[in-house]
Amino acid sequence: MSALDGLEVRRTTTAQQLADGLSERIMAGAFGPGDRLRESAIAAELGVARNTVREAVRILELTGLVRYEVNRGAVVIAPTPEKVEALYTARERLETAAVARTPRPEQLAAITKAFDQLVDAAATGDKNRIVDRDLAFHQAIVALLDSSRLDEFFAGLTQELRFYLTVLSKSETPEDVVAEHEAILDAIRLGDRDRAVAEVRAHVGVSVERLKALLAARP
Repeated sequence: MSALDGLEVRRTTTAQQLADGLSERIMAGAFGPGDRLRESAIAAELGVARNTVREAVRILELTGLVRYEVNRGAVVIAPTPEKVEALYTARERLETAAVARTPRPEQLAAITKAFDQLVDAAATGDKNRIVDRDLAFHQAIVALLDSSRLDEFFAGLTQELRFYLTVLSKSETPEDVVAEHEAILDAIRLGDRDRAVAEVRAHVGVSVERLKALLAARP
């Protein structure tokens, strides 16, 4: 008899499925910054246990999309210039360190493939798909660091980055997105590491400034 007899492996829990669904609603704007996620109301409407909702909300808290406030409970994050700066500084540090390295052929191929998929997504005009491919391109860049721990760290940032990229998608065209990423890829292909670092910094800097402008325009 094996010590693993009777153990069932499930692909995802109900709480994770719920967290994914709530995340999609937040990205789509169904829940705005500062909105409360009322656990009892969500549980009643969806017919799930309140403990399941609480676990889902905790998952969202770990991704940075939700935070707990005293006397209010779980609320959708309200972006601030400080939060934007902190997140994008972490992203810039990782990616500039990555493009300062010379990619192996298979790494360059992975980045090129990710860019081609971004171009395909841009052609559809589907903002969610564009954001997905955008993140995949940058994940491929971070992979140049040859560190599974850093890969995991960046993957952990992607949920919060997805939130901000979704916000940005309302103010930039698919053509803008492709052009900025193509400049980074061209520098990497040419082996011009200084230019690649500069392009990443410029790309991140433009994103931060656009986000700050959007935040400043909020009522």
